[in-house]
Amino acid sequence: MPEFLQLLPPQNALDRLLVALKQSRGDSRTLDEEIDLSRALGRVTVEATHAPHPLPSFPRSTVDGYAVRAADTYGASDALPAYLTVIGEIPMGRAAGIDIKPYECALIHTGGMLPESADAVVMVEHTQGVRPGEIEVLRAAAVAENVLEIGEDVSAGQEVISAGTLLRPAEIGGLAGLGIVRLRVAKRPRVAIISSGDEVVPPETDIQPGQVRDVNAFTLSALVQDAGGEPVYYGIVADEADVMEATAREALESCDLVVITAGSSASTRDLTATVINRLGTPGVLVHGVNVRPGKPTILAVCDGKVMIGLPGNPVSALVIAGLFVAPVIRNLLGIRTERPKPALSAKLTLNLASSAGREDWIAVRLIKSEHGYLAEPVFGKSNLIFTLSRADGLVRIPPDATGLSVGQLVDVSLF
Repeated sequence: MPEFLQLLPPQNALDRLLVALKQSRGDSRTLDEEIDLSRALGRVTVEATHAPHPLPSFPRSTVDGYAVRAADTYGASDALPAYLTVIGEIPMGRAAGIDIKPYECALIHTGGMLPESADAVVMVEHTQGVRPGEIEVLRAAAVAENVLEIGEDVSAGQEVISAGTLLRPAEIGGLAGLGIVRLRVAKRPRVAIISSGDEVVPPETDIQPGQVRDVNAFTLSALVQDAGGEPVYYGIVADEADVMEATAREALESCDLVVITAGSSASTRDLTATVINRLGTPGVLVHGVNVRPGKPTILAVCDGKVMIGLPGNPVSALVIAGLFVAPVIRNLLGIRTERPKPALSAKLTLNLASSAGREDWIAVRLIKSEHGYLAEPVFGKSNLIFTLSRADGLVRIPPDATGLSVGQLVDVSLF
């Protein structure tokens, strides 16, 4: 039976792939496009954005209260209040238009513009009316208290979003606040998905004995979209070298990344590796990763484009795609800063065994308890997709461990 060429730890395998991709692509820049801000969620910037003006662009109140000169309130307390004359109300959405003199104040609402002659706002809760046109201030205010000053968020010309930033709601809101409604972002990488196997049929098919529906095309398409790519489905190909090569070559010409899910047999995996090596240089870089599930993984670069051969079993394919396909998509998008992935600490409910030297990923269900979360392993073979659908995340057993103990605190990588 054919053997894997070399079993590499997952991170080492990914590093080898990304280095080869960089060497093969050279200085090729990420393709970009201009889009409306309303469509920018989850997209990646290709250039730095600088603030065209300070934000806020005028001093604003953060509370409902009274615009005051802070010095006029010093020493004020419930027992010895300061008395101020109310000279008017500051309009919303317009310049203040009020000049506050010593021992005067003006009613101001949250977001209202602070007059130049005022330097603080007293919360309305810290005042009380004495008579018409006069209030008692029951607590002293410091300079700039309850005020957003000009440029407190960002100053004019400041870089607010760097190139290679994945845009979240916060960044989109910031751009809107600066009046930036069009921006250049990386084009979504086109990811070809090829299913193989004589036993694999489309999901809409009434299956016959010995046949299985194509689960991987749909799970991988969803993963690709979630990672920022555009999935392109090339259908199911037979386990024949010429057919697979023709389909893969077509996919390489029009896509940025090609993913092939192969059957479970060693002969099918070898067929995939052989075909990939015909399609460009340097070809197969990794054939076998020291991880469970997903040992029969193939990583390759063919003339500047990545090809990844995934195991055919749905659980293995999805876990491995998370380890390799998603990072490659992020690399093609030009993401420069990787943010932490959502994770949660929980205590294991069972002992988990592992082989030293191999990285294991175990599906777990999270159970809320009186003292925090429990991680209950969801056991199932790698061709049972609902094993993952019943789980909330994955627990990693590092290669230098022989398992994890019941009650041990673990990090659960959330789906």
